[in-house]
Amino acid sequence: MEIRTATSADRPAIRDVARRSLQASYSLDLEAITTAVSEWYDEDTLEERLDDADRRILAAEREGQVVGFAESERSADGETATILWLHVDPAYRGQGVADALFDRTRESLAEGGVERVAGRVLADNDDGNDFYEAQGFEQVGREEVEIAGRTHVENVYAEEGGGGLQSIRAADGATVYVDESDWDEGSTGKFYTVYADEDATEHYGYFCSNCNRLANAMDAMGRIECDSCGNARKATRWDAAYL
Repeated sequence: MEIRTATSADRPAIRDVARRSLQASYSLDLEAITTAVSEWYDEDTLEERLDDADRRILAAEREGQVVGFAESERSADGETATILWLHVDPAYRGQGVADALFDRTRESLAEGGVERVAGRVLADNDDGNDFYEAQGFEQVGREEVEIAGRTHVENVYAEEGGGGLQSIRAADGATVYVDESDWDEGSTGKFYTVYADEDATEHYGYFCSNCNRLANAMDAMGRIECDSCGNARKATRWDAAYL
């Protein structure tokens, strides 16, 4: 089996794999699946994604046939990325295709400077959720996604912390440290405390687990809000402006 960068010639195969995978994995009706495949994987949309420097679409090929693909997107700062979809043709599941796509995607992202990877999967895809947990990821948030006019719940996964501080690079180039043992629940994901030093003596801010980006610092009323994805933690005290 070969894992390679997808090309324009793969577009029909990618659509077919996506359709088969959605039918096998999700409780979506045929109309919803047809609409989703048409919207996400039509010729022009796929071409744009293949040409997008921040997107990576890797194809798994066996005996000249595309049997799976993984699509990921890098954040604006290039330091984090999210695996948006990982589809495998049902006829080839249980043969290591998903693992190979996942591993090569992470390697490819790391080669491009990505330091932290997250993944998304619809909540009703039991196999997909089990897959991320088997990779050592943990669920850190939930979001709503619209498919064919209907709202569905999507789980967000991130790599589990090792119990210590995880170093990341801030927008100004400084190295800061995420404490994954100290967090607050937000509206769509956890906010982890971030320190400016490895000894955790100087508070820096917060890390939004929903989009894997540094969030705005807490204000005087205890509110935290991520200006990238809108994840928010309510104030811990009464805000006089609302009384």
